[in-house]
Amino acid sequence: MISHQLGQPPDGPTPDRPRPYPLHATPHTPLRPMWCCRACGQPWPCPTARLLLRSEYEDNRIGLSIYLCGLLYEATRDLYRLNPNDAPAPADMFARFVGWGPYRRHPPVPPGGDC
Repeated sequence: MISHQLGQPPDGPTPDRPRPYPLHATPHTPLRPMWCCRACGQPWPCPTARLLLRSEYEDNRIGLSIYLCGLLYEATRDLYRLNPNDAPAPADMFARFVGWGPYRRHPPVPPGGDC
């Protein structure tokens, strides 16, 4: 029997990446619950955070995808709690957190065609 009430899922990962470089610099990590970058104030992940995350997870692209999906969940929850009437659209949140990630490829060109 399936219950109509599901429990609240646990918290996602702590946003502690990308690691600051140099170590004394302000890290490009999110400032919660607004999800803006601590270092530059842009919406997180900012362009610098994206570059640093790609380089940090260069050999673990699946790990990067999992990390970003967890943070997408956390950010969506925070931003909807902060302002439920004017929260970002789900498609915008996906593009911001996951859409730029490691598995974005152009579709293959069919043989004999140049579409």
